[in-house]
Parts: sequence; structure tokens; C-alpha cells
Amino acid sequence: MLSGKKVLVLGLAKSGQAAVELLDYLNADITINEYSPKEKILKYDEYIERGFEVVCGGHPDELFERDFDFVVRNPGINYHKPFLLRLKERGIPVYTEIELGYQYAKPQNYIAVTGTNGKTTTVTLIHEILKNANHKVHLAGNIGIPYCQVILENNLLEEGGHDIVLEMSNFQLLNIDKLKPHVSTVMNLTPDHLDYMASLNEYYASKMNIYMNQDENDYYIENIDDETLKDYLVKYPRKSQSITISLEHEADCMIKNDAIYYGTKEIIPLKDIKIVGKHNVQNMMIAIVSGILCHVDKKSISYTLKNFMGVEHRIEYVRALDGVKYYNDSKATNTDAAIIALKAFDKPVILLMGGYEKGLDLTEMSSYNSSISSLICFGDAGERFMKDMNHPHSYLVEHLEDAIFKAHEIANDGDIVLLSPSTSSFDEFGGYEERGRVFKKIVKEL
Repeated sequence: MLSGKKVLVLGLAKSGQAAVELLDYLNADITINEYSPKEKILKYDEYIERGFEVVCGGHPDELFERDFDFVVRNPGINYHKPFLLRLKERGIPVYTEIELGYQYAKPQNYIAVTGTNGKTTTVTLIHEILKNANHKVHLAGNIGIPYCQVILENNLLEEGGHDIVLEMSNFQLLNIDKLKPHVSTVMNLTPDHLDYMASLNEYYASKMNIYMNQDENDYYIENIDDETLKDYLVKYPRKSQSITISLEHEADCMIKNDAIYYGTKEIIPLKDIKIVGKHNVQNMMIAIVSGILCHVDKKSISYTLKNFMGVEHRIEYVRALDGVKYYNDSKATNTDAAIIALKAFDKPVILLMGGYEKGLDLTEMSSYNSSISSLICFGDAGERFMKDMNHPHSYLVEHLEDAIFKAHEIANDGDIVLLSPSTSSFDEFGGYEERGRVFKKIVKEL
């Protein structure tokens, strides 16, 4: 299908490796460019043996003067880099691996979810609803499963009509060309990735790409509670039909009689929801609408919701010890996510906060000091966090492990210890998943 086409793959993380495999299956002429030296590329020798050109140890200028039919970019590579801008100037298309997969897979039913917070819980719940309804459904995208991998494992080059649930970061939405989901949503908009994007406006605008190719036969799930989102939906109009959700107002999916309703039908009483926090009620609303738009009956949706226990690293209950409950919210890599976690509890918590310094403003976060009984700051950003939070009961330690031991030392019967770091983990860990696993291991060994 791609015989004779020259394709450059930029970056060999999970998505890059999956793109290489799909491109090879399609008989493309593949060049790989990876910043790491060849000693750190696990499949270097294998790629050479398979006839791929592998350029590693940097991004040499001459590589970007060559003629490629298109480029597949790892989402983590900043699109402001000069070598990427040079490709754009030369008119060479740059895609992410989701767009690559979309262009070559048979037509599927796409449900695409973006937003600053809550994406992973929401797509996991949508996937559970569709799976329990016996749909052929696959989860992919920012959740850590490359779509190109899903395509090859499930023969989607030959078979259409599957449900594809996509979690999409703004990085993945920057290089969209043809992707056309049947159902899409921007869940919410709050500041994040200011170390990557040129401006907050650019970050918010990138999210709107999720519905850019939809038409009047498609659906957009609109959160009418988010004022910032309202403004951007006006700035970037959509053609799709709108289904509204709200925790506070009249909407297609709303709270009524202490239950979530879709239209006139009760879906689930609030008391039957096992995951904590109003934000998770909103996540469930998006999943309910997605399920209904994919023709799942309300009884089946209700069953899945009642049995959903949540997602790892998202306000995840770890254990109780001496009357103290420990929660892992390592996925809170920005302050808004941490604020959502604080709001999920009905009493002040001992908060573990810190990690990689990415320059996020703590003004709003510090306004929630009353929801924090004690603050323990750690990591690269720990000292600034403690200063800017200005909490009256603060501690500064070096590492996450030290923060856990300090929390254990000061906690009393009935307290809640919450890891909600408010920033990335790259000063000490390879990602939020590793940070969360380490937290849980240490807590279970206390």
C-alpha cells in the first residue's frame, strides 16, 4: 500500500515503534531518527537487519533536507523544534501515529476524548461499557496503547466496524489531518503543558482539533459547566450535533432526584457510584452519552457504572493502616487535577505534593489550603511549592519515599494521606505510573 513511499519516523517511544511496524507491514521505505545513541535503542540491530535506515544520537540538519512523502512524529517531540518547522516549510506532512493508523485502517467507529483532566478514567469507562455490551471495542492513544499496534493485532487493515476509544492529548491533536470521530468531547480546559506549548491559548486551541473533521452526522458531547470551554467552542465552531452534560444545570444528561439522568430515564443513583468526587460523576456522564450514541441499552450501562472501581493512579485507594487511609493520585500532573482530588474528600487531607519543576502557577492551588491539614513537599519543585503554597503546617523533604515516611509519622487515626503531586515525575521517575507504583509499594510495606 505504501510501496515506494519514503517515510521518516521521529522518535522510538511506544508510538514510534508501533508506527514502524505498521509502516513496514505496508511496505514503506522507512528511515528512523532517534535522539538517543544506538546503545540505548533496544531494537537497533534488528531494525538494521530489516533494512531500515536508523539515524541516532541527534537530529542532523541534512536529514531534514531530504525528500520524504510524510513524517510520523512522536507526540513528545516539541513541534516548535527547528527541524520540525523546516519540514513544515517544505510542505512535508507531519502526522502522529494515531493519524497514520486512521488513514490506513478500514473505517471504524471512533469515540475520541480529550481535555486537561479525567481522560483516562473516562475512556476506560467507555471501553468497559462497550465491552460489557459485547461490542468489538479497542482502547488506544494517550492511555499508553498505540493505535497502530491495535490495528495490527486486530486485523483492522482488513476488518471495519469496530469501536475505537481514543484518549487524545493535545500533543496528539497537533498533527490531525483526516481523523473524524463519530463521537468526540473536550471534557474541560485548565492550564497545563506550558513548558511545551507557546501559550495557554495555543494549548486550548489544540484541543479543539478533536472535532475539526466532524459533520452533522457526528456528535460532540458538550460540558456546559466549563466557562473556558464555552469561549473556545465559540471561537472554533463545530458542525456536529451537540449533546449536553452538566452537574449544575438543565442538560441532556444531568443530575436529578439524586441520580444521573439521560433525558427522562434514570441511569444510576449517585449512592451507587463507587469512585469518589463530583469530577467522576462528570466522567460518568460522558461515558453514558458515549454508550447511548453507540447503541448500548441503558440497563447495560447502569450495570457497568455500578461495578466500576476506578483507574489505577487516579485517586486510587491503596490501604488503611492504624485508621489512616492512603490514596494514590499520581496521575495528578497539574494543579487542577490536584484541586479536583482535594475536592473529592469531605475533610482536609495530608497532601504529598512535588516532583519535576515545570513552572505551574500555584496561586489557585494555594487557595485550597483549608482542604489540606498538613502539606509535605518533595522533589525538584518541593522548595518552591512549599514557599508558594505558604501552608501553616508544611514540611520539606527530598524524595517521595521521605514524604511517605513523614506522612506516616504525623498521621493520626481518621486521617487521609493523599499523593496528588500537582506536577510531572521526571526528576525522580520515568513517568506518573512508576511514581504511583513506588508510592503503593512503600505504603503497603509500612
